[in-house]
Formats: sequence, structure tokens, C-alpha cells
Amino acid sequence: MTTWTPASWREKTIRQLPQYKDQQALADVESQLALLPPLVFAGEARQLKSELAKVSRGEAFLLQGGDCAESFSEFHSNHIRDTFMALLQMAVVLTFGGQSPVVKVGRIAGQFAKPRSADDETIDGITLPSYRGDIINDIQFTAESREPNPERMLKAYHQSASTLNLIRAFAQGGLADLHQVHQWNQNFVAESPQSERYQTLADQIDEALAFMSACGINPGNTPHIRETQFYTSHEALLLPYEQALTRRDSLTGDWYDCAAHMLWIGDRTRQLDSAHIEFCRGIKNPLGLKAGPSTDPDDLIRLIDILNPENEAGRLNLIVRMGADNIAEHFPALLQRVKAEGRNVVWSSDPMHGNTIKASTGYKTRSVDAILSEVKDFFAIHKAEGTYAGGVHFEMTGRNVTECIGGAFQISETDLADRYHTHCDPRLNANQALELAFLIADALKSAR
Repeated sequence: MTTWTPASWREKTIRQLPQYKDQQALADVESQLALLPPLVFAGEARQLKSELAKVSRGEAFLLQGGDCAESFSEFHSNHIRDTFMALLQMAVVLTFGGQSPVVKVGRIAGQFAKPRSADDETIDGITLPSYRGDIINDIQFTAESREPNPERMLKAYHQSASTLNLIRAFAQGGLADLHQVHQWNQNFVAESPQSERYQTLADQIDEALAFMSACGINPGNTPHIRETQFYTSHEALLLPYEQALTRRDSLTGDWYDCAAHMLWIGDRTRQLDSAHIEFCRGIKNPLGLKAGPSTDPDDLIRLIDILNPENEAGRLNLIVRMGADNIAEHFPALLQRVKAEGRNVVWSSDPMHGNTIKASTGYKTRSVDAILSEVKDFFAIHKAEGTYAGGVHFEMTGRNVTECIGGAFQISETDLADRYHTHCDPRLNANQALELAFLIADALKSAR
């Protein structure tokens, strides 16, 4: 390995990087970002790594979820609150179902950049650069909107700072009270077409909370009941932004990307020679690495050794995104190889990205049934191998959108147009996310 610096990625093969016309403007923005305060702190990232080490040993469960791509136009405190609440609802169900702590990580406060399959798109004979997320360009299909603009990085930073400030207030200010969160779950159970299916677990949560109260354990004397720890994550895609927010920790001398607690590397940028692998190998944050149907077991071991050369528990989260039709064929070989080589990793399931389809109405969508099928197979394969299914990774929102079809509330293809708001990929709404949480809780209980 050559010596790492925050800028050494610039000597490697770079993919998914927008072409900025004004390189001086880009350099000026990077210099401004480098002088701004960190969004998160090294100590917080180390704490997350410690919690993920427990996940890797089967002592906790990882819940990672949030927007496909955050946007500038839909930035609103209510949207942040609703997504935070939906994740808390899922966490409560998973905690009781899995009988273990849940590590909560949001795709939030920085998830602005998106990889694309092509550099350009053509509509009605007009070809323009692809939309790559609000941190890079605008979704409007005009030449001016689609031109990559480095100034958008500054807006993304300030929106992330505001989002983080609100999340910290929610997490520590009483919104996370277990009794309050469970009341939201009871409302879902009462309204769900499958209410009887979920009532048993809801009743068990009631009994547990009542028992704790009878023992004198309440929000007034036990902070863990009314507060929670919530971490942020995003894909480390736009490397000029990530480098500008990388800082050397004054306590340890190590480098941390202070744009988020956890960063991940996507399926399109995980090549052994890639700039994204080079950048991430040198930062000390917990890392995620997407693994898809094309992932070769030998290459996966090489990537693990580059990103986690000390085989440190909690450092690396392998996010499996195969698709419901592919997971049984492709995942066991990866799992068996990593197990045989003795690598310490967290295994989590991303059942969203491999199950994207195009509806007859023209909308890009995902089937809740396919999502659930992939999650079930993920747990079943781990159970067969004697390994631990450590987490799930969802694209979801607390808003009442209609972007994924199926589920207990039976959103159809004709319903997609009602509230299809995503700037990129379809997301689960709050009801669909919570429905899946109840079903995953059953899988966790069976696995234990």
C-alpha cells in the first residue's frame, strides 16, 4: 500500500465524478468547506464502531434507513421529524422482536449524491447530463439546471448541519420516549388490514413497558427510556466534498470524514483500483461496502483486507443487495468465503436496490413482496450457515408517499401517481416500513 493522504484518491481511477467546467470555482468551494466546522465528531464515529462491533458478534442489530436522495426543495423540519419517527417505530419493534439492542443509523444529513448508470440522458431528442443529486445539479431537465455547480456543495453542508441539529434535539429531547413511540405503533396496528398479525407483539411490548413501570423504571429516572443514540450515514460518492470535510482527530491523530458517522461505497465504485476505495481505506469511520450479484468472492476478500487490514470488529459493514431472484444463487458463496477466511464483518440486507422494476404506468417502483422475500432469504441463508444476519438497510421515508407497490395497505400501480415524490428511487412509506419491521422481528425471533 502506498502512503495514504486525504487527497491520495486523486491519483486513482475515479468513477461517477461530475465534470465541473470551472475548476477554480470547485477549488474555491473545497477551500471554504475545509474551514467550516465538522458535522460530526471523531468520538461519535468511534462510538458507532463500538456498537457495530456488537452487531458483528450477534449482540445487537443494525437498522439503517432513510431517503434515497435528500433534496433542497423538500427540506422541511416535518419531513425530518417524520422519517426520524418512522425509524424509531421500526427500532422499537425490532428491539422487542429480536430481544437485542438496535443500532440506529439514518441515511440522512448528507445523502445528496447518487450514482448513475449513464453520464447523460435523452428526452425528446435533447441530451443533457444526468441528474446526480442536489449536491451536484438540479433535477429539472434544462441545460442550466443539469450543469454541475460546485456551489451546491455549500448548500448541502448547511442543510446537513441544520438536519443534524434537529435530529440531536429529537433524540435527546423526549421525542424518542419508548412509551410515546409505542403509542404510534399501536395506531398502526389498529389501522392495518393485518392488525391481528401484529397485535401479539404489540401486546408483549405493552406488558414489558407496564412491568418496567411497576418496577419503578420510568422516563424520569432512566434516561435510556426517553433518549436514544442516532447516527448518520451516506454514500461517499462526491469525493471532493468528502475530502474537504476530512479532519485529523486531535486525540488520536487519525483521520475521520466528519461529514457523517458512517460512509459507504456503492456497487458502482467498489473496484479494487477505484478512488473511492483509496479514500475510504484511510479514514477511521465505520464503513459500508455494497455487495451485489456481480461481486466475486476473491475480490470481496481483497476489498475487505484493503478497507479493514487489522480485521477490526465494527469497522466494515457488508451491505448485500442482490435482488429477490438472485440472493439464493449468489449470496451463499460470498458468505461462506468470508466466514472461511475469518473476517470480522457486519452483514446487512439492502432489499431495495436489486428489486427495482418499471410499472406499466411508467413509474419506477419496487414490490413490497419482493423486498420482504429478499429479507427472508437473507435470514434463512445466515441460519443455514450458522452466521448472524446483522442488519437491514432500507430506502424509506416517514411521509405518506405511494412509490412502492403492495404491502398490507395494497398500493397498486395505478396508485403510484397519487404521491410519487422521490427525486431518484422509490421509497417505502412509514406504514410499509413498519409492516416490514414486524415481519423482520419474527425472523429475528426465529433466528435466536
